[in-house]
Amino acid sequence: MTLTLVLGGARSGKSGYAQRQAEQAAEAAGRPPVFIATAEAFDDEMRDRIARHQAERGQGWRQVEAPLDLAEAVRALSAEDVAVVDCLTLWLSNQMLAERDLAAAVDDLAQALAACPAALWAVSNEVGWSLVPDNPLGRRFRDEAGRLNQRIAAVADAACLIVAGMRLPLERI
Repeated sequence: MTLTLVLGGARSGKSGYAQRQAEQAAEAAGRPPVFIATAEAFDDEMRDRIARHQAERGQGWRQVEAPLDLAEAVRALSAEDVAVVDCLTLWLSNQMLAERDLAAAVDDLAQALAACPAALWAVSNEVGWSLVPDNPLGRRFRDEAGRLNQRIAAVADAACLIVAGMRLPLERI
């Protein structure tokens, strides 16, 4: 089907946009949308955040937890599925914390996304416009996130940037 990469900063509206698009497509297909979650609840604030996002989505979604094995979750989707992956940068940080081979993991994910038969919106943070992090781990994450976004954009059918709740379609250079 199609892969759309949805980029944006924190609280830009990117997740809401992806979810609305998936809900419309799923309704047209007569199927519940699939939400592939990459977040892990390591503390109370994150547990509350996850619960709030689940409540906002409502009961109509089928949820798949994939904090580390995102490529496998994507491979499990069928041509009839309509899905949102939220979000790639949380998945990236999970990979880094687990000390996984990032190049191999990103390549595996890109291949899975490119071959995915479902209609899919992949949400990711654009972190390169903010301040340069003051520590090596922060700088590495920023750089790896930029590389991840470029790799996924290369296999996506479409990409857009969400800023202040407004969508800007992106084109290849």
